[in-house]
Amino acid sequence: MTDTPKSHGRLSISASLQPRDLMDTRPRLKGAWTARIITLFPEAFPGVLGLSLTGRALEMGLWALETVDLRPFGEGRHRNVDDNPAGGGAGMVLRPDVMGAALDQAALGTPTDRNRWPLVYLSPRGAPFTQAMAQRFAQAEGITLICGRFEGLDERVIEEYGVEEVSLGDFVLTGGEIAAQALIDGTVRLIPRVLGNQASTEEESFSEGLLEHPQYTRPAVWKGRAIPDILLSGHHAKIAAWRKAEAERLTKERRPDLWRAYCASRGRDPDGDREL
Repeated sequence: MTDTPKSHGRLSISASLQPRDLMDTRPRLKGAWTARIITLFPEAFPGVLGLSLTGRALEMGLWALETVDLRPFGEGRHRNVDDNPAGGGAGMVLRPDVMGAALDQAALGTPTDRNRWPLVYLSPRGAPFTQAMAQRFAQAEGITLICGRFEGLDERVIEEYGVEEVSLGDFVLTGGEIAAQALIDGTVRLIPRVLGNQASTEEESFSEGLLEHPQYTRPAVWKGRAIPDILLSGHHAKIAAWRKAEAERLTKERRPDLWRAYCASRGRDPDGDREL
């Protein structure tokens, strides 16, 4: 008689009205930042969040990931979660009664203060996701994310629950799951100990309102292209000045909007080096 072989396939996730901890066999540090996700596709998580540094931090309990399957809250025998848009039009809209029930369940055990626990709907019409927003989310106790589908979410839900709408950019995805993973990744990496070297988050793009300076590593010469001499000089002050100048140059060339905001915050003329 042989032992039953262990399965190493995809994690099986059954329908449940309770938030499902996707790492419930792992330790969770007391007060760990938690992402709670309302989705029609809980099997999409943790996805890339379970890999590399974010995945290791998840296993260590530095942060937690839970899903709330929207389907069991649906209406009727087929658990319908959507209906035709009022006034006519193409597509379907997520029902307010269904999403409201899921939100009520997801809110259990979380603070009502939106500063302590933001409630976010991933939406193309939302405010652009920025590094400053990621820092704000990372300083909260956790976050609840609504992954939209179809033509969107009934507006009354957004009004009733004080939902914050956030967008990854001026494009449309088939659903909010990919956007949710991007938002969580950008936020989780700012939690202490997740990256291991917190100084790295202070020097990267957008941390100072600038794009990041160019990076180089060995070999010193590659296909006839050499590392700038200043970076091999060992003169740390000159290296820092070079990196700052390069970051400003790149930002001015590639992101005029960021450059204007950066200069405005420092009383500088965006069209020159003189002070205003």
